[in-house]
Amino acid sequence: MALKGIIFDFDGLIIDTELPGCNAWAELFNQHGFSFTIEDWKKAIGTGPSAYDPAKHLSQLTNGLLDAHVIKEQTLIRTRQLIEEQPLLPGVFDFIITCDSLGIPMAVASSSNRAWVEGYLEKLGIRNYFKVVCTSNDVANVKPDPELFLLAAKKLGISPSEAIIFEDSPSGIKAAYAAGIPCIAIPNDITKSMDLSLATKIVDSFLDLNPQSLISQNN
Repeated sequence: MALKGIIFDFDGLIIDTELPGCNAWAELFNQHGFSFTIEDWKKAIGTGPSAYDPAKHLSQLTNGLLDAHVIKEQTLIRTRQLIEEQPLLPGVFDFIITCDSLGIPMAVASSSNRAWVEGYLEKLGIRNYFKVVCTSNDVANVKPDPELFLLAAKKLGISPSEAIIFEDSPSGIKAAYAAGIPCIAIPNDITKSMDLSLATKIVDSFLDLNPQSLISQNN
């Protein structure tokens, strides 16, 4: 089938929100005499609220002295401060504007909430390039369930076989696989050591990709 749409993950793919998130939690854990590593953070990447929750974990470690909801909000503020320093990941902007110039409709499908995703897309100046934005607010099940990707394809007006997904995490790649949509993995510094074997292809960055070649290969 011809390529008629591209679906992007957000966190860790378009902008590095993963390392700032990890660092924010590490700071808080360290303040209370506990360690928090990248391996801990990997358990929470690209998944919904049912996955590993560092706030609940720290609350348990302190025997409930720290309220999970309160520390989650505190860490979110710190994470946002660290993310403000992050640029678009290499090659992202040129890839997006080239796809736009070629008339390829694009969507974002993220397990994060709408305020988070839309807010950063606006700040980064790229929101208008995406015809569709699907978030955790739009579905009953987030990744690795395929619901987000299937919804994004539906809203783009295309079948799953007419799309390509870009992802950085195992849960997102599993969701793409379950949706029956080819997935190109572009891992970041945290996810590059994780199991990405279900991806159709793995590349280092968007700098390694040519939208025109993708169209030719899928037509």
